[in-house]
Amino acid sequence: MPIYYPDILDQKTEPRTFSYGDKDVMLYALGIGMGADPMNETELAFVYEKGLKVVPSAATVLAAGAPRSAATSDKPGHRQSQINFLMVVHGEQKVELHKPLPTSATFTTQSRTIGAYDKGEGKGAVIINETVWTDASGEKVATLTGSTFARGDGGFGGPSDGAPEPHPTPSRKPDLSVDFTTRPDQALLYRLNGDRNPLHSDPDVARRAGFQRPILHGLCTYGITCRAVLQAITDFDPEQILSHQARFSAPVIPGDTITVDLWRDGKDISFEARVKERGATVIKNGLTVLR
Repeated sequence: MPIYYPDILDQKTEPRTFSYGDKDVMLYALGIGMGADPMNETELAFVYEKGLKVVPSAATVLAAGAPRSAATSDKPGHRQSQINFLMVVHGEQKVELHKPLPTSATFTTQSRTIGAYDKGEGKGAVIINETVWTDASGEKVATLTGSTFARGDGGFGGPSDGAPEPHPTPSRKPDLSVDFTTRPDQALLYRLNGDRNPLHSDPDVARRAGFQRPILHGLCTYGITCRAVLQAITDFDPEQILSHQARFSAPVIPGDTITVDLWRDGKDISFEARVKERGATVIKNGLTVLR
């Protein structure tokens, strides 16, 4: 099915209720590599129920168990759009927390399409979706915004300009850098958070996709950059983080060492992530905003 514009901007999912608990919170932290040293008490607080803390980027996975529903519209004459999911790449991700996440909760989530940009026939399209979490009183808890590059869906007649500009990385040298060595089995652990795409676990699928071995989930790398801000900037206090956003630029291979470069300008923390061994920048245009 093609993309119909502007009808796609009216598409939204039905509200869905989901719950998560301390096990989900701890599994996420383990999945992004925290707790590797069980004597590191600052990281232990994210993987042990005693005084448990929640990594802000865990919002990308905690609703994974919510029932799935297709995006539809209640407008008369609406034409249903659908992209070719075999040809999509996760472009950007942002998590904004209107209040710090509790260690267990029940929330309602609803998603909608807020942007569709046409790069031209054969050049793909950029689709932007927004997911809002609300609590029992209807107050916003979190807003997740993600962009998808749909490589097979260009030429639908939508606007080519107007997509949000990426956050500019400072031109000066990083104020500080931190290294994180990923484990060879990191993707096998992280996938238990809900994303069981075999690209991250099946060597044959990975080879057919053009990789020598399964690659790490982009959202795992995203979580590692949030971990870097927690460690280097907030002294492991997740409540200081208001939002965390980044653009995905290259895959990480489990076992890679990721270097996260950070720049601090008041409450704005810019960051990029790279794998020095391969000379690859894997996360660009990162921005964390502190409360």
